[in-house]
Amino acid sequence: MIVVLARIRSPLGVRAMAAVAEASPAARPGYELTRFLILRLLGVVYFTAFLILLRQGDALIGHAGLLPADRFLARVLAAAGSRAVAVRELPTLFWLGCSDGALHAVGWIGLVLSAAVALGVTNALVQLVLWALYLSVAQVGQLFWGYGWEMQLLETGFLAVFLCPLRSLGPFPPTAPPVAVLWCFRWLIARIMLGAGLIKLRGDPCWRDFTCLIYHYETQPVPNPVSWWLNAAPRWFHVVGVAFNHLVELAAPFLIVGPRRARVVAGWLFVAFQVTLIVSGNLAFLNWLTIVPALACLDDRALGWRTRAVALPSRTHRAAALALALVVAVLSVNPMVNLLSPRQAMNRSFDPLHLVNTYGAFGSIGRERDEVVIEGTSDATVGPDTQWRAYELPCKPGDVGRRPCVIAPYHYRLDWQLWFAAMSTIDREPWLVRLVDELLHGDRDAKALFARDPFPDAPPRFVRIELYRYRFTGPGSAYWWSRTLVGEYLRPVGVDDGQLRAFLRSYDLDF
Repeated sequence: MIVVLARIRSPLGVRAMAAVAEASPAARPGYELTRFLILRLLGVVYFTAFLILLRQGDALIGHAGLLPADRFLARVLAAAGSRAVAVRELPTLFWLGCSDGALHAVGWIGLVLSAAVALGVTNALVQLVLWALYLSVAQVGQLFWGYGWEMQLLETGFLAVFLCPLRSLGPFPPTAPPVAVLWCFRWLIARIMLGAGLIKLRGDPCWRDFTCLIYHYETQPVPNPVSWWLNAAPRWFHVVGVAFNHLVELAAPFLIVGPRRARVVAGWLFVAFQVTLIVSGNLAFLNWLTIVPALACLDDRALGWRTRAVALPSRTHRAAALALALVVAVLSVNPMVNLLSPRQAMNRSFDPLHLVNTYGAFGSIGRERDEVVIEGTSDATVGPDTQWRAYELPCKPGDVGRRPCVIAPYHYRLDWQLWFAAMSTIDREPWLVRLVDELLHGDRDAKALFARDPFPDAPPRFVRIELYRYRFTGPGSAYWWSRTLVGEYLRPVGVDDGQLRAFLRSYDLDF
């Protein structure tokens, strides 16, 4: 049992009070190991996020990328009318400079600091720097950093600042974490779960008739090999899965405000649920991140940890924690209104710093899986006999014989965005036309986004995009997928195609 004690000058006094507390059945469990696990896991998530920036940032939002961040900031500034207004509406360090070098600097600093946190560094200033760096990236990432887990990482990371003392670095500081901050984490996991559960009930009837998982494993953004096996499971298995989903997302959050044992049960349910999601698909670092606030429901006794006596947080630390709780309470009004609304929005921020947000996941489930397949040719003309070769992405379904990958918590952002593109049309996806143009020019950064470049020596003369419908095969098949052609998504275009150039110019992407 962990005992939290106030500072006492006499070591003998400390031992005596610890002994009394140990003997008391009413002794309150501590949260030293809980804080340790929260920060270490958060460090891993931050590390993954900054690694993604370093490996994919240039191609996606670099100066010559698909959606350049510097051009985005220029448009924001022009719309705002003044730099002061622009900075207030879109706070980011990249207002000081948004070159590729600045992106790299933010990425490397974030990578080093997050590695330090994962290895044990526990310090409020380090957490604050990590939060500010990732806020800066998310603000300029546009479409490719527009997912719900970006704002969830920012809210989680901001809470972590107040979980740490300011003057310590070691993994187990001499003072306990403030209880007010732990309750902010619990409030976060409650909103995440309830938001996801309610958006499902309101968004798709298959969640109400318990059939959504019949389709989910096949149609989720980036399946893994386990998804293939789960897709072949009997109907009753999927019905039980939906029932477990509803139990965790709609019932367990209310256990948080109950007695300690109820809160611990909720914590373990949250963690177990996220583990099942990690096993069954590639949802980037979302599920890993969601475990972080779930851990705040578990005290050290629940984790089987017995530690030394520690002092209460300093008066300044407790005051800061209470101020945080007040800010979170005030900023929770709009998310709660949204949560209770029949027109509930999914994954939305209500303040420019993304401090308190509303969340949701899979409010609707696709019944069919369509995929865009990018193909090129070196032939001089396009006709019935043209030989087309496909670009293969790292994880998105392409070659029907290729095994689905396991990458989470890492995230291939282009793969994920192409999943959305297949549900849209090319005129609504100008960044995808920009990608086609970069492939026609043999752009090195763009080609690095693919697992297989069929034109390593010279760029293709024409590129097209076809739309296919993919289905998982069943046990006994030599292939993982079967597919049928739905139709043309983008007609064949060459580098000098006038309509291609005009389309890109209209979106300020012809450069």
